[in-house]
Amino acid sequence: MRKIDGGTFTMGSDAHYPEEGPSRRVSVDAFLIDEAPVTNREFAAFVEATNHVTACEIPPRPEDYPGLLPEMAHAGSLVFQKPRAPRRLREGEWWDMVFGAAWNRPLGPGSGIEDLLDHPVVHVTYADAKAYATWAGKRLPTEAEWEFAARGGLEGKEFAWGDELSPGGRMLANFWQGEFPYQNTLLDGWERTSPVRSFPANGYGLFDMIGNVWEWTEDWFVSARTGAARSPCCGADRRGAATEADSIDPNEAVFAIGRKVLKGGSHLCAENYCRRYRPAARWPQPIDTSTSHSGFRCAKSLDT
Repeated sequence: MRKIDGGTFTMGSDAHYPEEGPSRRVSVDAFLIDEAPVTNREFAAFVEATNHVTACEIPPRPEDYPGLLPEMAHAGSLVFQKPRAPRRLREGEWWDMVFGAAWNRPLGPGSGIEDLLDHPVVHVTYADAKAYATWAGKRLPTEAEWEFAARGGLEGKEFAWGDELSPGGRMLANFWQGEFPYQNTLLDGWERTSPVRSFPANGYGLFDMIGNVWEWTEDWFVSARTGAARSPCCGADRRGAATEADSIDPNEAVFAIGRKVLKGGSHLCAENYCRRYRPAARWPQPIDTSTSHSGFRCAKSLDT
């Protein structure tokens, strides 16, 4: 873990997506945060020690999801599927609910993590991330802590390294190059996730704060602006529909499941569609939903 000294910074942005604003001054106390996202290797040790069963390995109960089609009542998770050719797509059509997909079978039955042990773990819900953090004697970071850490000491910059996405043509994070969702030119070398620490650390010595995988935080999603967070490149819900909600009260019925804030963007963020590979970016993810591009890292208060 890395120690991050507390401070005051400008959180959010008024220049991009509505849910990121308004920008405001926020203070955080000193804290510790993982140098990189939790990997498959680390999550496997947790599962072996605790026999933890992730949410996507448990079939959803129809009584918890009114209107759930019987054919969807199976264990599984959402997997990005790149269209084979350019064509008109419905929003979110590139997400498939793959039955049998899980953290150790990231693409579904027949896939595995033997060659992905140093990649970030994916297909984990908020509860799965929370369980790991508790086992490790840690916690999930708050949204403010996460964004403060991601900025690496830079104030008011677009990205974790400055104001240019690819300075001098250098790829500094794992994000989508080309026309999303059907063309990825792979300038960064990776179709999906990449091993943690494949790209340079930020000013605080933290890796993969931008791109690779979205990361869970402890905060419920609240937006001061309406019409926010409607880009289904970033996520879908467990029933397979593209996420349309801007903000949902966590006390509402399970069908309108509460949403926590994801931060950092992923390997699916693209200039032509979803520019969320920035510290200010945020996404409202249903707490019951796992995907092939979301993971987490842990934090710790200094008094613990």
